[in-house]
Amino acid sequence: MEEELIPLEEEHESPDLLDDESEETELYEHHRIIADRGQGLLRIDKFLMSRIENASRNKIQQAAKAGNILVNDKPVKQNYRIKPLDVVSVVMTHPPRINELLPQQIPIDIVYEDDHLLVINKEAGMVVHPGHGNWNGTLVNALLWHFENNGSKGLNPLLVHRIDKDTSGILLVAKTEEAQTRLARNFFDHTIDRTYQAIVWGVPKEDVGTITGHIGRNLSNRLIMAVFPEGEHGKHAVTHYKVLENLGYISLIECKLETGRTHQIRAHMKYLGHPLFNDERYGGNRILRGTTSGSYKKFVEESFILLPRQALHAKSLGFVHPITGKPMFFDSSLPADMAGVVKKWQEYTKSRF
Repeated sequence: MEEELIPLEEEHESPDLLDDESEETELYEHHRIIADRGQGLLRIDKFLMSRIENASRNKIQQAAKAGNILVNDKPVKQNYRIKPLDVVSVVMTHPPRINELLPQQIPIDIVYEDDHLLVINKEAGMVVHPGHGNWNGTLVNALLWHFENNGSKGLNPLLVHRIDKDTSGILLVAKTEEAQTRLARNFFDHTIDRTYQAIVWGVPKEDVGTITGHIGRNLSNRLIMAVFPEGEHGKHAVTHYKVLENLGYISLIECKLETGRTHQIRAHMKYLGHPLFNDERYGGNRILRGTTSGSYKKFVEESFILLPRQALHAKSLGFVHPITGKPMFFDSSLPADMAGVVKKWQEYTKSRF
């Protein structure tokens, strides 16, 4: 038997190395198994339970119901009988453990909710999931309180992706295992439409472009991710960008993700030579364009105070509703701190250029 396991990215993250949240980390696991030549006829649910560690019957049933179990590239039901040399591919959710977390009454901006999912506009500074010393004040704590006090007591928030603590914007959360499992497949298949806006140092030479390069942990600095254009390390990553506004020494850009690697936009833009504005981890928290003295230096420092984080916002999210099949799309405005910096630099650009 040959088995390929593509594990969750966060299982490799050290709490002492990276932020508490990955830039966009899918919370699923993918297994690819080739049955032995001598494999006897066996129901696929029993086959998978014997091959995948800690795989429960319920999780396998949910995967089958969602169409996430493929045999020779075709979806099968849980009673399918495995045959010799069958190639099995299964995507299952792998949610973080929620053990004895306290519901907390924390304001959150819920832009949509039904019986199956929620869409939230997360503010910068809020950790999505408890862990690594952040056991309170997180989005999950807030959602537990929301469920308990709004007719959904007993439910747990089921994450399907994450965004960084200091990244603001649209986040999708499932309320049922069926919805979570189906959405996990969509993230795995890259059928989720995700758009970000960022402020970066400088102005890219091309107004529209694509950055392709594997992303993995930096070999000399374990605190950050790096781009490996030859693919010798890391995982395949693709970011499409478009310049929305030239602001002289900085620019406002839009990014669309094909993949969801840890710190993907932050690492890709640094690789392109345009780190995110005030991104301490990736070197954007110092003057990279223009003079380093005089009134301009003071102007930049004031901008850093106005925007005390990396300038990244998850602006929109489009997906197919996992239960109804209806196309869903949610958009958000730039938060006040980023909008304030854009306005400040618009005024500066008019007076200087």
